[in-house]
Amino acid sequence: MGSSDTSLRLRFWASLLIFVSGYAPLLVILAVKDLQIVNRIPTPQHPWMFAVLIAVAALSSLMVLGAIRSIRSGLSVEVTKAANKSGEMFGYTIPYVLSFVRIDLGEWQTLVSLAIFLGMMFAVAYRTQTVFVNPILAVAGYMLIDCTFKRAGTETQAMIITRVPLKIGASYTIERLSHYLYAAAELQEDRRDNQ
Repeated sequence: MGSSDTSLRLRFWASLLIFVSGYAPLLVILAVKDLQIVNRIPTPQHPWMFAVLIAVAALSSLMVLGAIRSIRSGLSVEVTKAANKSGEMFGYTIPYVLSFVRIDLGEWQTLVSLAIFLGMMFAVAYRTQTVFVNPILAVAGYMLIDCTFKRAGTETQAMIITRVPLKIGASYTIERLSHYLYAAAELQEDRRDNQ
């Protein structure tokens, strides 16, 4: 039971990290909106919150990119169907409307409201196993593929985050992130060639 709990915790924290990194550009926009010109120098009105927003945006982005690039092993599967679903990343655009609203980082009510809103969005995304490619992964060249693959004679349909265009009939190594989400597909022939 302990190992199962650990696995669930890892999936939760990985999901939270991917979610936060997806809103890294929004955090930077909110930080920029906090700047004012003082003696011709852009200066944050709320230096502490400004630093927190920039740090969270940078760290979450770097950690997600580092984590997905570090995946080297996983399941061996053969692709039978594949369709690009990268357009799903536009689900991230709704909260970006906040960037057009006046937000004062010094008002605790604004910060609590923003935290509740993003917390609710994360809870829905996590509970429903909603799959998406966030802007950070998309800019780094990752795609979201709706894929059907075979493993040990059993067909499975899932979403795969990958930089490799998937070919029907080819074999790949993929790592499971959650029930219907996998990452870092690698063409097995390419891996053998590089060893």
